[in-house]
Amino acid sequence: MKKIRILSWNVNGIRAVHKKGFLNWFAGTNADILCIQETKAHEEQLPEELKFISGYKSFFCSGERKGYSGVAVFTRENPLSVNKWFENRKFEKFNNEGRLLITEYPGFFLFNIYFPNGKASPERLKYKMDFYDAFLDYVNRLKKSGVKIIICGDLNTAHKEIDLARPKQNSTVSGFLPEERKWMDKFIADGYIDAFRMFNQKPDNYTWWDQITHARERNVGWRIDYFFVSENARENVKNVFILSDVMGSDHCPVGIDIHI
Repeated sequence: MKKIRILSWNVNGIRAVHKKGFLNWFAGTNADILCIQETKAHEEQLPEELKFISGYKSFFCSGERKGYSGVAVFTRENPLSVNKWFENRKFEKFNNEGRLLITEYPGFFLFNIYFPNGKASPERLKYKMDFYDAFLDYVNRLKKSGVKIIICGDLNTAHKEIDLARPKQNSTVSGFLPEERKWMDKFIADGYIDAFRMFNQKPDNYTWWDQITHARERNVGWRIDYFFVSENARENVKNVFILSDVMGSDHCPVGIDIHI
């Protein structure tokens, strides 16, 4: 049985968080895998020390638009395979924003995803919901093969009232809309477990806070960064945690310990 620690963090700009001590923080985590969302950079824009972190392999997926979206994976073990897009022609429209890295390891597949935000316009909300459906279709096809699946990233939706500080005030805001929450219900019904809630049913556990209103100081936040596991991986999960004291972004890291 192998112990693996995976961390996930929406850094809101990897170059910005780098200036705030990212590498020192990462060195102290003892993480086997770190998944990053919202890098806001193409690989060629990064300094060498971010592209080649000692002891880790690095993989990047960037969108066509510079300074926007992007995901990355830093991993001690070289993956068996790495995929940067949904391998299905009907999902091609979702492959140009740099939102997905799928890494395969002995015993499991890891999805690192930065899901779209739907606040900007009705068109972006539709894009977000369509992306949700495309992802679920894709991961369900993979799950049918019997593999174990771990999904992490910024889902940009708080599932239940316990997952945000002010649910009533935000019931008409993208990120807590009925249709977004209904999709989360469907996702879970299809056999995926919100791993944090396996260990913690308490309120006031958040992963994102609005910077403009200094909401973090008052812990007026949202839990929109998750680890989900397929039902067949439930027994492999040993702990899930939120690192709310880690600064540098409007999100904080989340983590999972698994035994494979």
